[in-house]
Amino acid sequence: MPRQSSEVVVRRTIGLALLGTVIAGAALVGSLVLQTVPSSADSVASTPAAPPLLGPDGSLPDGVTVFDDEYAGVARISPELLEALRAAATAAEADGIRFFINSGWRSPEYQNRLLDEAVAEYGSREEAAKWVATAETSPHVTGDAVDVGETDATSWLSQHGAAFGLCQIYANERWHYELRPEAVTHGCPRMYPDPTFDPRMRGQGFN
Repeated sequence: MPRQSSEVVVRRTIGLALLGTVIAGAALVGSLVLQTVPSSADSVASTPAAPPLLGPDGSLPDGVTVFDDEYAGVARISPELLEALRAAATAAEADGIRFFINSGWRSPEYQNRLLDEAVAEYGSREEAAKWVATAETSPHVTGDAVDVGETDATSWLSQHGAAFGLCQIYANERWHYELRPEAVTHGCPRMYPDPTFDPRMRGQGFN
């Protein structure tokens, strides 16, 4: 076998050394990338969780407005109703009127607790039904009703609510409003004297 010249040996040695340096450098870069790029699990873990809603059963303190969606009683109102309420509240502010929400969405447990309290107050389920529905029939439980305060707000809504599709449903509850989109062009439907006249409330042992 012919002896290789020293020049060839030197060149081959330098080439191998350079190749080794390149491979080592690539490995180092790959290691740094793996250390600096978080995995998807790390990203999920580092994302702060949304804070829990206040009043998780739907109970609200005084002074809550239609814009305070950190409360479950507001945040869980149906999106269409909440949009109409906020549009009306914004318009009312131009007249110096501020909307407060005394009650919006309610959990079934909270609704039944209110019914029990009404039975104790009025003396019978039949009388209580004129003011408080069961959890199975209440539009509050589905997020489709709100009780608005104060008196100036309900007075404003009685005059202007139909333009936003917001209607008082029961003659004995000036604060109880629901969304009726057709009211924008046809006006609000005739009110029921009280909830016991509402067909939605029947079949629950009250009528």
